[in-house]
Amino acid sequence: MTLLDTIKIALEALRLNALRTALAMLGIIIGVASVIAMASISAGASKQIEDVINNLGSNVLFARPGSSRMGGRMGGAGSSLPFTDGDVAAIKQQIPEVAAVSGESRSAGAVVYGNKNWLTSFQGVNAAFHDVRNWHVSTGNGRELTDDDIRRKGKVAVIGQTVARELFGDTSPLGERIRLKNVPFTVVGILDKKGQSGMGNDQDDTILVPLSTARMRLERSGGPVPNAVEIMLISVENGADMSVVQADIEDLLMKRRNVRPGAQPDFDVRNMAEFIATRTATQSTLGLLLAAAAAISLIVGGIGIMNIMLVSVTERTREIGLRMAVGARERDILVQFLVEATTLCLIGGIIGLIIGSIGAGLFAKLGNWPVLVDPMFVAIGIVGSAGVGLFFGFYPARRASRMNPIDALRFE
Repeated sequence: MTLLDTIKIALEALRLNALRTALAMLGIIIGVASVIAMASISAGASKQIEDVINNLGSNVLFARPGSSRMGGRMGGAGSSLPFTDGDVAAIKQQIPEVAAVSGESRSAGAVVYGNKNWLTSFQGVNAAFHDVRNWHVSTGNGRELTDDDIRRKGKVAVIGQTVARELFGDTSPLGERIRLKNVPFTVVGILDKKGQSGMGNDQDDTILVPLSTARMRLERSGGPVPNAVEIMLISVENGADMSVVQADIEDLLMKRRNVRPGAQPDFDVRNMAEFIATRTATQSTLGLLLAAAAAISLIVGGIGIMNIMLVSVTERTREIGLRMAVGARERDILVQFLVEATTLCLIGGIIGLIIGSIGAGLFAKLGNWPVLVDPMFVAIGIVGSAGVGLFFGFYPARRASRMNPIDALRFE
């Protein structure tokens, strides 16, 4: 008996017992669907982490004022005295491993152009912001902010692509006048597209203006510290030890802010590399848990296949005996039942693949969660289902092939 004949016999046996075949496939369908859906969700989350790294950079430090204390009352994060332009310059000059530093202030409000307006965020930044965030203006889209803009407190703006689309549509905004808090600014550039942040915010919905201009024209807050800076963004040279640079910056700021050694600092320096590493480790753990759950589903489905095949062997004992009596060898019987089990799992795997992909897509749409269906997952699902069929179908097939033909023919 050829392999092709064995396959035809196995398919015919599955067709004649359609209900039992469907029930046997159910466990594999659920298992493969779980593998595809969970792996796609995990891969989508990993892709989101990669996007965060690409957008922010793993070599970026964030520094912001800490909490102030008055008597026994805490003022909350950011309520301490702000940094200054002097702090920005000192970090750049005194710490060799620092590649670039930019001060930043943030606010929000309506931007107006003609009879259109759009609620967006304003960021007052230094010229180094473009290098720190790796967020530039490509050729043909104008220019970036410069040190000269900062020195002369220029009323110029570089806008994100969402703002450009909402206010100007298909026309070029370069050279046009917009108004921020009733202050006119000239658009000199359009930022490259950044997309969503790791928190789901639209990064392209923003406007960059010189930090000196933002302090004088947009904030107009004569606080206790001249040339105040709300946040400092610090990029570190490639290859430098982030934790060492972070410690050097903290020591420098402690001295500049007259914080006594051993006292609690009134500022906070955050290492994005540590944040990303922690999130990656968490995601890896989640991925292992998802993989374990999916593997358990496949094992349960495989046990179901084995049980159904054992029942099938018992019901078809006389058939097996008859085949042996007319010349079928043990190998032929073994291959026949292995083909049946493998075919069951392959068909179930394909159906589970379709259901898992659809489920992952629905999860992405309804849960606003990134999902990535990788072709590798498809291959793993198909090969895995075939492997389950071979593994769990071997015992019933071996049992069928070792029957005594005379006892099998007498079976009632």
